[in-house]
Amino acid sequence: MQGAAQGAELTGLEPRLEELLRRRPERPVFLHPAWLRAWLSEFGLNCEPFFLCAGDGDLLGVAPLMRCDGGVTFIGDASICDFMDVLVDPARADAAYAALWDQLCDERWSEVEFWGLMASSPTRTCFAEMARARGYDVEEELEAVSPRVTLPATWEEYLASLSKKDRHELRRKIRRVYESGAAVDFEVFTRQEDVAAAMDDFLDLHTRSRQDKTEFMTPEMAVFFRRMASALAAEGLVRLFMLRINRRPAAAVLCFDAGNCLYMYNSGYDPDYSGLSVGLVSKALCLRWAIENGMSYVDFLRGNEAYKYDLGAEDQEIYRLRLRRPA
Repeated sequence: MQGAAQGAELTGLEPRLEELLRRRPERPVFLHPAWLRAWLSEFGLNCEPFFLCAGDGDLLGVAPLMRCDGGVTFIGDASICDFMDVLVDPARADAAYAALWDQLCDERWSEVEFWGLMASSPTRTCFAEMARARGYDVEEELEAVSPRVTLPATWEEYLASLSKKDRHELRRKIRRVYESGAAVDFEVFTRQEDVAAAMDDFLDLHTRSRQDKTEFMTPEMAVFFRRMASALAAEGLVRLFMLRINRRPAAAVLCFDAGNCLYMYNSGYDPDYSGLSVGLVSKALCLRWAIENGMSYVDFLRGNEAYKYDLGAEDQEIYRLRLRRPA
């Protein structure tokens, strides 16, 4: 397949997109067809999605794009899609980028904006170099940080990697929850029907935990979260963690399995249990689960909240690349 496919043709591309994702050690769910379809269904009414495809027979690469407000950009929204990129076969990346670039230049646009690019993404350098060769204006800026923890083999090794103060505080807070005298249960939901059933508790905890989260979770956004979580769970990509105290939901963390990395996407907690630091404890228990399940990283995704660094994360930079054709 070579050329541009319109948004309605995503169904035909899905198996090949999934195959390209499987060829990567880390597989961002924001590029998965199930995520793209959920986003387009809820937020894509005023945009024109299209997919640039490189390769004849065997798909070498795909760029999930849309025309919106007179420009071209990735499908999605940086407020809810933490990473985006062009999907290419790592073994034939140069050929894939060259073919996708030629197709992009054949499209009508005055400005292209590639947001959500990880610092390690080849898209940053490949497209920037090819754009400069054509005399296009190239602008890159730091868009956000995504703090990430590199996981050791054991929980004890992880604790040892923290500063003395952070290690002491984390142990104390976990111990306080489990020694509170209450019945404590920490569960992970993965099956589609279980995830769908647990979303009521997740959304309730999310909106109750902070005022800005209440404002973020509009009725439209809640529909998207339910649709997205169900679709990704059907693909085996959701890990929805729930901390219960005396059988009552106290904290929840919605995570995604990205191959060798666990993405902590969003969370919430019951303010009645804030004295037990259930928000932080639930995230630490997610970290322990990731270690026990052989993952290499936990990514807290966008935002530089202090708790991420208390749990040992280090910043991973996210960039935005803008390309403009000369007037």
